[in-house]
Amino acid sequence: MPQDMPPQGGYLPVQYKRNIPARGFRPIYYIVGMHLVMAYGYYKLFYGIREQHELAREKIWGRLHILPLLQAEEDRDQARRYFADKAREKELLGTDSKIYNSDRFVRPTFTYTPTNVTQ
Repeated sequence: MPQDMPPQGGYLPVQYKRNIPARGFRPIYYIVGMHLVMAYGYYKLFYGIREQHELAREKIWGRLHILPLLQAEEDRDQARRYFADKAREKELLGTDSKIYNSDRFVRPTFTYTPTNVTQ
């Protein structure tokens, strides 16, 4: 009995892989897209930080420019309180008495006390 031999030219290749189409994009497209989204996020973050620094700088300069006005307002208030205190003292005592026995001006210190003292 003769032995079976392969056909002339050999057998056809055996398909052992599954032929399933790939779903979605290639992974490189996902990586590039992720980097683009992150780059945009960092751009907005740095832009926001720069804007915050600019607003803080503007706030500081605004306060520096309004400082003389606030100082003048405080000086006016101190002068008003000083002259009112002097007038009240003259009304009560009848004379101008020097507290520190000196002609040197001493800036007055005002302390706020409660009107109703409870124990």
